[in-house]
Amino acid sequence: MVGIAPRLRIVDLTHGVPRHDVRRGALVLRNALPYLPAAVVLAVVDPQVGGERRAVALRCDDGRLLVGPDNGLLSLAWERAGGVHVAVDVTRSPHRLDPVSATFHGRDLFAPVAAALATGATVEDAGEPIDPATLTALELPRPRVEADGALAAHAVAVDGYGNVTLDAGHADLAGTGLTLGARVEVEAAGRTRRARFTTAFADVPPGETILYEDASRSLALAVNRGDAAAELGLEPDAEVRLRPA
Repeated sequence: MVGIAPRLRIVDLTHGVPRHDVRRGALVLRNALPYLPAAVVLAVVDPQVGGERRAVALRCDDGRLLVGPDNGLLSLAWERAGGVHVAVDVTRSPHRLDPVSATFHGRDLFAPVAAALATGATVEDAGEPIDPATLTALELPRPRVEADGALAAHAVAVDGYGNVTLDAGHADLAGTGLTLGARVEVEAAGRTRRARFTTAFADVPPGETILYEDASRSLALAVNRGDAAAELGLEPDAEVRLRPA
C-alpha cells in the first residue's frame, strides 16, 4: 500500500482475530468503526480465498469506504455506517496487482484497491457494479425478554481473558428488573452462578463474577482475575439467562 501511495497513513487495528473467525472479525470492525476517521477501511478474514466468494469495495451511506471479502466480514460495519450506497466487485479491478495470487488476495487485490481509493480513485471505477442487496450479511442471534422477566442473551465473543460479550445492551434491560449494583443470577450451560451488576472489575473481590457494560457498550460477563467463559462453560452462540438474584 505504501508502495502505491507513499504518503498514505495506515492505522493497524488488529491482527488478533482468531484465524478463520469471520464473525469475530466483523464484531471487531463494527465496534471500532465509531472511533475511526472517515476513511478507507480494509478488512481481511478470508478462509474462502480462491473460491467462489466475491471481493468487494463498498461506499456506505455515511461516506465510509469498505474493502474486503464478501463473506459477511463487512456486514456489521456497513449496518453501523447506515447501509451500502454503492457496491462493486473488485475481483478484476484495474487497481489489482498482476498476477493475482490465488491464496493471497490481501496483498494482491484488497490492499492495492484500498490504496487506490485512499488516493482519490472512485468506488465506481474500482470494479464491476453489483446490487448491494446481494451482499453476504451475517445473522446474529437476538436477545429477548422471557415471560418470567429473564433476559435471554447469547455469547457472541470471548476475549483472551475469558470475558464474554453478550448480544444485549442497556436498552434490552427494560422489564427485567436488572439494575446497576444488584445481584444477578446467571444461568448458562446448565450451570447457575451469582454475579453483581457493576461497572468495573475492581468493584468485586478476585474470583467474583460481574455483569457489566464493556467498551463496545454491550453487556458482558467476567470473573475478576479469572476466566468467565471457562467457569460458566460458555462458547459463542451459547444462551445465557439473566435475572435478579
